[in-house]
Amino acid sequence: MKVIFLEDVKGRGKKGEVKNVPDGYANNFLIKNNKAKPASNANVSALRGQKKAADREAAEEKAAAVALKEQLEDDKTVIELKAKAGKDGRLFGAISSKQVVAGLLDQFGIKIDKRKMDMKEPIRALGYRNVKVKLHHDVEATIRIHTDEL
Repeated sequence: MKVIFLEDVKGRGKKGEVKNVPDGYANNFLIKNNKAKPASNANVSALRGQKKAADREAAEEKAAAVALKEQLEDDKTVIELKAKAGKDGRLFGAISSKQVVAGLLDQFGIKIDKRKMDMKEPIRALGYRNVKVKLHHDVEATIRIHTDEL
């Protein structure tokens, strides 16, 4: 019997796959527990429509990420942050990713999740820094941060 898997079933199939399985297994386990549905023409065409919608949505997300990348990597987009510093240019304390995200929101109105930033450690010195930001699994941007003395 051909079925469309509604969720991943270990050793049998993944969500969205159409596979041939034994009739008893399909009727008594998969269909009964809502893990699969019979692969009728209507169900298969509905699955195709869902896949097309998901692909379209993924393409829109990627396009939005590319547009945001262009905006972030523009020469005018430099996040200015102020902090107290000593004579040697080292900060009293540090600037965390949370402060960088807040500065980006205040200065440019762009909201980014701080967990998407690739800041291995906080900024501890004055000057310019480049920080990578993961906007989409295929799109990565670099933002510029300038720390200045308060």
